[in-house]
Amino acid sequence: MGRARAVTSTKELRAKFGVGRTMPLRVAGPKTPAIGAAAKIRILIADDHPISRYGLRSLLKTQPDFVIVDEATAKAVRSTHGQTPDVLLVVLSMPGLPRLDVLRQVARDCATVRTILLTPAIDTPDTIKLLQFGARGIVLKDSPTHLLFKSIRCVFRGEVWLGHEAVSDLVQALSALNGERTPAPASYRLTGREREVLTLVVSGYTNKDIAQKLSISEDTVKHHLTSIFDKTGVSNRLELALFAIHHRLVANP
Repeated sequence: MGRARAVTSTKELRAKFGVGRTMPLRVAGPKTPAIGAAAKIRILIADDHPISRYGLRSLLKTQPDFVIVDEATAKAVRSTHGQTPDVLLVVLSMPGLPRLDVLRQVARDCATVRTILLTPAIDTPDTIKLLQFGARGIVLKDSPTHLLFKSIRCVFRGEVWLGHEAVSDLVQALSALNGERTPAPASYRLTGREREVLTLVVSGYTNKDIAQKLSISEDTVKHHLTSIFDKTGVSNRLELALFAIHHRLVANP
């Protein structure tokens, strides 16, 4: 099967991914920073081109709730550790994927940082990979300025941004993106009880909720989750939920 054609406009992206519905968030992610009248969104810009970085910094500084904490090249994204930004804005010069291991490291080491990718084009397989590896926003470069501002604020609140719209339910978004290309189900040697725990994780239940529903202790829940993480190779609950939907380990929510 040939590679899907890249989507190059926000209109196409909106139509292709079917975004726009507002649904309850079903997967618990990092704790959302407190938002109030005086809240400031700390942003780190990662762009390989100094002129582009300067222009983006000047644009973002027009917004009173944005604070630029630092700049870096896209190749040096790992340096975000210790900078404590709320949002990491990575600018891609060419269509395609950035270093996925870097996205995963940021998601693992800086749990409160939400990454947005500003890209000239994106296709469905790449979008799925980016979400699975920790990206929380994908903005096309042809987007109007106000949509870039809106995407930053939405991602800061804990939502997901795909091209032109905020998507509240990340699991539903991944399921829709998978569409026709969902792989055949695999077991990953999960036990029956581990599948029950996994199903509840995908539905957004906490360890305490899972323990109550399955009449087991929270320590037992943690033991099952550790085993599931080891068998699937994922590193956190959100990544596990996305992995489970993509590999059909649970029924679509």
